[in-house]
Amino acid sequence: MPNSAEVIRDALNDFQKVQRRMLSAKEENAMKTYADLKDDYISLKALLTSLGVNLTEVDKIKE
Repeated sequence: MPNSAEVIRDALNDFQKVQRRMLSAKEENAMKTYADLKDDYISLKALLTSLGVNLTEVDKIKE
């Protein structure tokens, strides 16, 4: 079973990947893709926040 540091690391990596894809989708005006990624973004943001991670510096989307 993963410890909390591993969970945070993996979720943070996923959060950053989702943000990069969201920015690309927005740039390409792929609104359906952006909306789908936003669901993942919100879930990951909620998870990381509940684990006590301060997202101020790494949250590029700010939604």
